[in-house]
Amino acid sequence: MSTPPTILIAGAGIGGLTAALALIRRGLRVRVIEQARELAEIGAGVQISANGAHALFSLGLEPALKQVWCEPAGKEIRLWSTGETWKLFDLGAVSRERYGAPYFMIHRADLHRILLDAVKAAAPDSIVLGARVTGFEQDANGVTVLCENGARIKGDALIGADGVHSQIRNALFGEMPAQFTGLMIWRGLVPMDRLPERMRRLVGTNWVGPGGHVVHYPVRGGSLMNVGGAIERNDWRVESWTERGTTEEALNDFPGWNEDVHTLIRNIETPYKWALLGREPLDRWTMGRVTLLGDAAHPTLPMMAQGANMALEDGVVLARCLDACDDIPVALQTYEDARRDRTARLVRAANDNATRFHNPALGNAAGAASYVDTEWQEAKVKQRYDWVFEYDPVQTAI
Repeated sequence: MSTPPTILIAGAGIGGLTAALALIRRGLRVRVIEQARELAEIGAGVQISANGAHALFSLGLEPALKQVWCEPAGKEIRLWSTGETWKLFDLGAVSRERYGAPYFMIHRADLHRILLDAVKAAAPDSIVLGARVTGFEQDANGVTVLCENGARIKGDALIGADGVHSQIRNALFGEMPAQFTGLMIWRGLVPMDRLPERMRRLVGTNWVGPGGHVVHYPVRGGSLMNVGGAIERNDWRVESWTERGTTEEALNDFPGWNEDVHTLIRNIETPYKWALLGREPLDRWTMGRVTLLGDAAHPTLPMMAQGANMALEDGVVLARCLDACDDIPVALQTYEDARRDRTARLVRAANDNATRFHNPALGNAAGAASYVDTEWQEAKVKQRYDWVFEYDPVQTAI
């Protein structure tokens, strides 16, 4: 093309900003359309495995990330009642050696800020705030985004990076059916200095038990502990990250669990709760000049810790496809073809882990030891995770 195309991106979350930065780095123009009047990412921690780190490092973000990440020594499994511990896998130097990039933990707000700052530095006028997308029109020549405030924003392609409740996806394919999983999650942050010294270890920990599991890991350079606890409950079905609960309610959801788990819950500054809804992977997410990215395309349960990583991968692969092909519908279809099977496999792997983490065999110590030895033996762990971490969105075929 004589002039670079303009790519419209609905949503300024982690996926949308990654796509924007990857496109800008390749010389394309972007307009990121965000309904919020100011950007202040909420949430707690995210785990970035080597596959996601490859995406971020390719955008020149490693120095900024190092200032705020926590690179743990490893991940471990602990039994809900006794606290018995098994090693899941080593991280740190092992991840670098085996997969070519680190595995690190970071506060979602820190990751979002780093991406936002990089986009603003590269293209200061690329983000449009206070514009809620209600729909779009497309023809052979381009796409027009329709906003609630009456604005009509024109471009050459539209990327729906507007999350699990995506308006772009609904406009393309209708409402995406969701089924309540019977699970809800408690999440929050604990200042590390509130914890006993023995609990301030820089490792990722997954407590497993019958009907629930608790994950915690350090973020923000080890100054905070991110805590997330999933429990089987049918009476809470609000799919939102901003619904507050109480410490008492959270403690009551984990009766009989190890005192370390209760210590974490008691020290969460503000406990939030949200229901987990499951969705089958889409068969397609592209139509003409419009496609989807991140949670809009492949919402997932958090049991593989790959939701953010998939969005990072999407952004880099999408930019590579649009850079390599002047025919935008062809480029978008190429992107979908490159991503559809992998993301569907990750969504289903997360569903499998939800069952694995909550197995009834974990109810007593003897049964638990046998179950953990079987399910988390080294060969099975490698089979379960190597294909995830070995993926490099910068090098994968498109």
